Amino acid sequence: MAENHSHCLEWQSERGSLVKMNKVKGSTEKGNSRILGLLAQLEKLTLDGTAHDVENGRYVTSKLLHLAQTQERTKKDMTAKGSTGMEIILSTLENSRDQQMTLNILNILNELVSVGGGRRGSILVSKGGSQILLQLLSSASKDIPPNEEIMVQLHSILAKIGPKDKKFGVKARINGALGITLNLVKQNLQNFKLILPCLQLLRVYSNNAVNAISLGKNGVVELMFKIIGPFSRKNTSLVKVSLDTLAALLRSKTNARRSVDRGYLPVLLTIYIDWHRHDTRHRHMLIRKGILTCIKNITSIKLGRKAFVDAEGMKVLYNTSQDCLSVRTLDPLVNISSLIMRKCFPKNRLSIPTIKSVYLFQLPVIPISGPVAQIYNLAPEVDDVVDESDDTDDTEVETDNDNENEEEENENKKNDDIETDLSKLKPVQDLGRPVEELEMYKQFFPELTEDFQAYNFTESGNTSPSRSDVQRTGPIIVPTAEELSSKSNTIRASVKDNNIPQSQQILPNVYQGAGQDHKQVTHMDLQNTEKSKNNVNYQYSKQNGHTPTQCLNNEITKGLGSMSLHCNNASEDVKCWKPGCESGVENKPRFLTLGETCSKTCQQISGCGKSLFVSSFGQPPSWQQVGTQLGQLCCTGIDTDAEDESSLSSEEPGFSDLPEPGVLQPLHDPDLYVEIVKTTKSVPEYGEVAYPDYFGHIPPPFKEPLIERTYGVQRTKIFQDIERLIHANDIIDKTIYDLDCLSYPVSEDGETLRFNSQFESGNLRKAIQIRKLEYDLILNSDINSNHHHQWFYFEVSGMRNAVPYRFNIINCEKSNSQFNYGMHPIMYSVQEAMLGRPRWVRTGTDICYYKNHFSRSSIAAGGLKGKSYYTLTFTMTFTHKDDVCYFAYHYPYTYSTLQMHIQKLEALHDPQQIYFRRDSICETLGGNPCPVLTITSMPESKSWENLHQFRNRPYIFLTSRVHPGESNSSWVMKGTLEFLMSNILTAQSLRDSYIFKIVPMLNPDGVINGSHRCSLSGEDLNRQWLTPHPELHPTIYHTKGLLQYLASIQRTPLVFCDYHGHSRKKNVFMYGCSIKETMWQTDVSASSCDLQEDLGYRTLPKVLNQIAPAFCMSSCSFVVEKSKESTARVVVWREVGVARSYTMESTYCGCDQGKYKGQQIGTRQLEEMGAKFCISLLRLKRMTSVECRLPPSLLDVENDLIDTRCNLTSPTTHVLDEDEPRCLEEVDYSAESSDEQDIDLNETADFDPQYFDASTQEEQLSDSDIPKRDCFL
Repeated sequence: MAENHSHCLEWQSERGSLVKMNKVKGSTEKGNSRILGLLAQLEKLTLDGTAHDVENGRYVTSKLLHLAQTQERTKKDMTAKGSTGMEIILSTLENSRDQQMTLNILNILNELVSVGGGRRGSILVSKGGSQILLQLLSSASKDIPPNEEIMVQLHSILAKIGPKDKKFGVKARINGALGITLNLVKQNLQNFKLILPCLQLLRVYSNNAVNAISLGKNGVVELMFKIIGPFSRKNTSLVKVSLDTLAALLRSKTNARRSVDRGYLPVLLTIYIDWHRHDTRHRHMLIRKGILTCIKNITSIKLGRKAFVDAEGMKVLYNTSQDCLSVRTLDPLVNISSLIMRKCFPKNRLSIPTIKSVYLFQLPVIPISGPVAQIYNLAPEVDDVVDESDDTDDTEVETDNDNENEEEENENKKNDDIETDLSKLKPVQDLGRPVEELEMYKQFFPELTEDFQAYNFTESGNTSPSRSDVQRTGPIIVPTAEELSSKSNTIRASVKDNNIPQSQQILPNVYQGAGQDHKQVTHMDLQNTEKSKNNVNYQYSKQNGHTPTQCLNNEITKGLGSMSLHCNNASEDVKCWKPGCESGVENKPRFLTLGETCSKTCQQISGCGKSLFVSSFGQPPSWQQVGTQLGQLCCTGIDTDAEDESSLSSEEPGFSDLPEPGVLQPLHDPDLYVEIVKTTKSVPEYGEVAYPDYFGHIPPPFKEPLIERTYGVQRTKIFQDIERLIHANDIIDKTIYDLDCLSYPVSEDGETLRFNSQFESGNLRKAIQIRKLEYDLILNSDINSNHHHQWFYFEVSGMRNAVPYRFNIINCEKSNSQFNYGMHPIMYSVQEAMLGRPRWVRTGTDICYYKNHFSRSSIAAGGLKGKSYYTLTFTMTFTHKDDVCYFAYHYPYTYSTLQMHIQKLEALHDPQQIYFRRDSICETLGGNPCPVLTITSMPESKSWENLHQFRNRPYIFLTSRVHPGESNSSWVMKGTLEFLMSNILTAQSLRDSYIFKIVPMLNPDGVINGSHRCSLSGEDLNRQWLTPHPELHPTIYHTKGLLQYLASIQRTPLVFCDYHGHSRKKNVFMYGCSIKETMWQTDVSASSCDLQEDLGYRTLPKVLNQIAPAFCMSSCSFVVEKSKESTARVVVWREVGVARSYTMESTYCGCDQGKYKGQQIGTRQLEEMGAKFCISLLRLKRMTSVECRLPPSLLDVENDLIDTRCNLTSPTTHVLDEDEPRCLEEVDYSAESSDEQDIDLNETADFDPQYFDASTQEEQLSDSDIPKRDCFL
């Protein structure tokens, strides 16, 4: 019974709900039918058009108006898809001759386009509504007097729909609407109800440049100043609209000049001050913002900027902005004020004699055209730092021809750099050089003919060379980001293994004592080496005067060659220094040198035989301790002869955790590095070694997160820059360091920092002290160039601790940077290195990047005038007093470091397992050898089968560091090389499968001389692959020759990859080449039946996306751009025929996805990426073995394209002609950086060690990890 009752209640409930739904549905249908009925009546009345139907027309339109005002549903039904309601209403309006009926329809349209009616406004425009309304305005204006209500409604509707009509300005001008609206305003200045919509419509008219000029000529600017005025609580809406209209008019330079000529700029400043003082409750912020917008538009012309400065506008806006800083809601006022002040800030000249590099290298061949030719053809008397005028010409060409298709043209610009000519996309079979000429490269491929007769093969199949001088020194440790040191456990374990008492591990306050005796420890001074007879010809001039080394007297200088590196004993070093040296800069010794050889034995450890640091300056006790401590970086043990046993307990955390360099830096040998530096040829003839390059770098055992920029920090920095003009007396403006004139005085007050960049890869041209703790820094251009300022690497010393220093690099050229999105510069502390922490770390606070007030000449800007440089600013608070610190754009990796690593790899590899060969393909312009490496596995025996397998392994061709500033690419290459040379199973399998031909540094000269982009030829080598010049671009010419030779003997590489760095995007990603994807980006039909393409080019990036945590597939692109047709990736793909030809880009910044999300990238992650790339090649081997069996449907990549379309534009100048797209993140430059017209760009986890565990290699590399469908997509 209860069950039946329950069912009854449920049935009643469902029946009630059904009845309710039917009522709602019925009412909706009833409402729809009513609207349809009224519209049908209106349509019939319009068609009949008889006078008898006027009353019915008024009745129907009033009913529709009532429904539109009371029911939102009515508005939707009238503009719904398929509805003819809008056409009927517009047709009735067009044919109506009754004012009341017209007014009803206008009210209906006003309701439709009211708040929330943006889409309906667009529908009204698409139905021809704007044209009908403009015609009605023209006819209604002929009535005497015009109907005020009709005029109000017409102007209100047109003001709302005008911005949605691309041709509205032209239509309004043709229909004479401008004059009608203007006359209404002039005749009804006291009729606020009428002139308010009229002013709104004038603002819309003024969005058209021609209309704005026409209105300006007819006195609209003067008219606006009659409406706006000092602070008043009355008619604030009218004042706001008037200011918006005036701002729109002043976007025209003609109107801006007219305003300046009539003295309106001081008037606006006065009005702004009045509103600022009286609007204490900030209720009229929009009015204040409107006044600032008018000032901003006037100051867009040079005449306006001068008038602004003359009217003391800088002080006015600076002071009012300071009042607004404490109120967050007033930030828009502060931002616009900042923009105006920075725009009007007088453009300053960089305080350098020329924008060309300090160093001059005479080229053997001068290019006929291009940037380098312009530099050589520039007359000596021409000032290339600034133009005669530091602003763009104010002359404006404003014609009556509107750009009707502006948006369409902008859309086309996105694709105008994408190659659409199929003849240029399809591979060519011409090698470009005769086969006979390519035979010269046969010498670099001895593995193809090697018979191994000089090798003895053991029974187990291993080989050993007959020469007996090969020594194995142990396995090579493979780098990996998973290999994080667990705090100090690993380090302490290594010390414990040596059975050394903790009390003897390190001296705790050694360096502190040294810091008290000597102000600083700086770079090492290299001995002078004898120049080779074949040394490169160059010119390098310096001013006569004292150099940083001249604290030593002439006798010492003469003895540098015999004292700096290999003195037999400490006493000889002592003789080299006279305590009374007073030759200029400072009395205390500055340089450390390498002295006596380590012969001490630690417990269970023999002497390493390497040189220890000792003082060459009389050996005060503290420096003897420093020498002992640094010696421990050479020796694997701990010095047992420390003088002060009582000081062995350290107060510094981690001081006793000094690692064995052979464990954490298996390829680093300080003494070997110094010997290599001696043979490295640089244009400035560097005589010093930077400490980071000598000590080496051990990645920190902690994560370094991306920073979140503090709100307002950029604005604060900008205001500090503006204060330079307002409070000029507070500026020191003192040159501290200058490569153009090395005789600058060095301050001895102990308060001024000291700078240096005269070492390999160093780049800092000038340092200027601006305030007590603030320095402007200027970077050196690439040699034979006048731009490319990005890479920096310099030394700072003489600092105080716990004091914030601000550094400003003021001649950056890119209009955006990852420094705005979480990236840090890096720093290396010598004191930290001495404390057992030799590492580069991300550092700095208040980091931002913005447009500054230093003018860039048209010569430096590729012919564009009025361009400015950009500032990278950061604040650094040093931990140690009188430390020696190094700052760099990214982790430095010098040419000498590469040579050291190659020598160590060669010495440490197992010749029984690994075939390793090092050659030099050519000498660079600077006379440095360009190494090429060959790596594969030795054959199992001399049998024909094994030799055949050895010689027929596919080639993998890898290159790196074509751009010197992209040091991250070298760290990736280091990871690749160390992985390939390791003894783990995966590496062995990889060597068994492929022959690796590697050019690890394509631009040695650029790296050595601290360039960012170019070689000594002053050209971007990655734009020379189409037609490289054998003398100007030898490394590219001969590397391309190696590839051409392989193609000529039918041994085209399976994969070509060029390692690069990327400054504007995060993560690691690849660029490849695809005909189809290039055509798809341009919307050109390229169906599968039209083009046949091997889609295996996506395999490698897909695999990397699966196994490499830093890799991001969604950032990859396979589009071929016109501007990149001369790059390695495209030329090797098209001319050599390598389908899998890639550029692999590694971020300077960090990752925003995957395991490293939110972290800055470090050398661990970069080296791991190089290792992961190797693993992906092994998977590629497995997948290509089954490629022929895959059905064609699995090779359809059309549905798996990257979603984001490329927004590419052709480079307009050679200044920013680069391999990388623009920043994806956006910076509100309009608010903070006065760059509104220059934005022409655009999960943490522990490391996973499994892929270095031999027991997990096969499991990890199983093909089941990646879906088969993805293998080729």
